Amino acid sequence: MLDLNITLLQTTLHWENPSANRIHINALLDNIEATDLIVLPEMFNTGFSMDSKKLAEEMDGSTIQWMLEQAKKRKAVITGSLIVKEGESYFNRLIWMRPNGTSEWYDKKHLFRMANEDTHFASGKSKLIVELKGWKICPLICYDLRFPVWSRNVEKFDLLLYVANWPEARISAWEKLIYARAIENQCYVAAVNRIGTDGKDIQYSGNSVFIDPKGELIWKAKDHKEEIKTLEISWDNLTAFRKKFPVALDADSFKLT
Repeated sequence: MLDLNITLLQTTLHWENPSANRIHINALLDNIEATDLIVLPEMFNTGFSMDSKKLAEEMDGSTIQWMLEQAKKRKAVITGSLIVKEGESYFNRLIWMRPNGTSEWYDKKHLFRMANEDTHFASGKSKLIVELKGWKICPLICYDLRFPVWSRNVEKFDLLLYVANWPEARISAWEKLIYARAIENQCYVAAVNRIGTDGKDIQYSGNSVFIDPKGELIWKAKDHKEEIKTLEISWDNLTAFRKKFPVALDADSFKLT
């Protein structure tokens, strides 16, 4: 199995301005190293806005077309979430866009009721497991991090991704929960958060991190700083640790209803 190169992008976001965000992120991506996967924050084209009717795009909209262009240009998968309208419903939808033009998506399951996300968006119903260079990857969104059952590694994935707009006021919980998800699932965890201030004057410090399957820190972004980091993760290290310390063999079985 090949090792995997992953690029994490911690950046500020222009409030409710998809065009400005696409231009800004495009410029940042011009400086990245060769990579297999580019990870953007939650609602990377608007910030965490509840104005779903005004900001929603269709699946053939400008931002998804931009993601396709970027994936082809960078010869890498690109992922992040945006507001998508489907039928009469609105979703906080993570797009998994491949360089060959195929894509999959995950609709955020746990909607952040304290910001009324549950009144402006429909909840997703199923997890997404994707493969890249033989790695099984599970991408989730922000508030999902607080729910270990939803994050549980029943699909035997190797990498857990979280894209987020997680406020600085609760950043201590963010950091602790990420470590817990890595340890309990014996997988790599990459968590990408934004920085800056949004249109509701909420502050974001970033604290994007990459954790190994033992719960050890591989990399952490500087607080309040725009950073792009490409990391290589080792398949051999992952499989050797799981073989030596097979916690999953003693895991409790359960079924989501």
